[in-house]
Amino acid sequence: MAMLSTIARRTIFSTPLTKHASSSSFSSPTSSSPTQSSSNEDETLVSTAITILKHHRSKSRWSEILSLSPPPSGFTPTQVSQIILQLRNTPHLALRFFHFTITRSICSHSLSSYATIIHILSRSRLKSQALELLKSAIRKFPEIHQPDLTNPPRIFQILVKTYRTCDSAPFVFDLLIKAYLDSKKIDLSVQLVRILAKKNIFPHVVICNSLIELIAKSRGPFGAYDMYREIFKGRVVKGVIANAYTFNILMVAFHREGVVEKVEEVWKEMMEKNCAPNTYSYSVLMAAYCEDGRIENAMKVWEEMGDKGVKHDIVAYNTIIGGFCKVGEVERAEEMYTEMVFNGVECTCVTLEHLTNGHCMSGNAEAALVLYKDMCRKGFKPESSMIDAIAQVLCDKSGVLEALEFVRGVIKKHDIVPRKTTYELLIRSLCEEGWMEEARKLQVEMVGKGFAPNLEIYSAFIDGYIKQGDDKMAESLRNEMLTNKIPCKDS
Repeated sequence: MAMLSTIARRTIFSTPLTKHASSSSFSSPTSSSPTQSSSNEDETLVSTAITILKHHRSKSRWSEILSLSPPPSGFTPTQVSQIILQLRNTPHLALRFFHFTITRSICSHSLSSYATIIHILSRSRLKSQALELLKSAIRKFPEIHQPDLTNPPRIFQILVKTYRTCDSAPFVFDLLIKAYLDSKKIDLSVQLVRILAKKNIFPHVVICNSLIELIAKSRGPFGAYDMYREIFKGRVVKGVIANAYTFNILMVAFHREGVVEKVEEVWKEMMEKNCAPNTYSYSVLMAAYCEDGRIENAMKVWEEMGDKGVKHDIVAYNTIIGGFCKVGEVERAEEMYTEMVFNGVECTCVTLEHLTNGHCMSGNAEAALVLYKDMCRKGFKPESSMIDAIAQVLCDKSGVLEALEFVRGVIKKHDIVPRKTTYELLIRSLCEEGWMEEARKLQVEMVGKGFAPNLEIYSAFIDGYIKQGDDKMAESLRNEMLTNKIPCKDS
């Protein structure tokens, strides 16, 4: 994460954020001690603890620290902070001491003592350890009131107040935002970004992207786009600008909602910002066009990739192959597949699924089975939707018994449980072809897998028995439906 500029550091740590923020958590040191203790006993205790930690053997130091701990409540948070500050050049030892006070319950920690160790770890670039302690502090000291621009989160205030004393690193505030994001505390993350923005300070672009992405997943694409505009729109602040990943997040979010025009709008804005799209950017735009049935627009994007020297990777190939299959142009999809193999791009299970589904849509059962066998040779496991597609085309072309044999083989080979739609398809087809006993056995198996019969299953059996002239059985099933109040298929 990039460091905040010197000007930014001077601004945030010289201007009070609240009426309490101008005071320091520790007095300015006049000697090697980080604070002026209110009693000689405190000074002696801290000095002795530091001597033990720095100079005693590792086997004995912890038992001696435990013996040194004042009864009944142990060290105070201020004493722990003073000790940690004296260990700032040996941050791993400081962290071990902090954890020891927690595991042995010899200190009732405050936000200030947490802030001290977090700063010490940050100044030594021990980011992952600092992040974990920040998340722990957030859990231990939850906000009582919703923070606002004039009253920031308490942990932020303490980090600001103790920053200079601990000689910390600016990215500690990036870590704080990330800790809020990892804890799924979106409102606090946004509030902190806004508080920093008032000081003309912005987090690293990676943190901004994480915030936008979390908002997109939890609150939808328009909320994410609003956050993007608030952070980046029309600004180049401290060198922090939106990158390809930023725009990819927004395009993916709008694509998932099916808002193709917004995907195009974000792409246009990306071009206006002179932000070079990466392979994934192109793939998202192509996917949006393919889902909208605009395969020729997708092909223009494909060609633009080649013109700009952007390599077509497997994601791009899968996108365009899936697009052709979706609109029924399986031959063009096969051509792209051949090109992909020729260019040395290794196919994935998704590639073969697209092609298999495309052949099923066109009624080519033989080609679909060939591709399925190719999947098996490559060690891929088919998706349930593909199993249904092949079973359906086999029912249409070769009859339900061959479809049933195919499904049985898939279950045995891949050790999978068919989904309810697979059972419904086979039972319906068996009843249509008059294989009532086989349909009954399959229905018993379906119930054994936890799938209750619905209106479609009952209707299939009733129609099948009527076709065979067994009106008595059909009437019995109708009565059973009414008695059991069988819900509709989608209930």
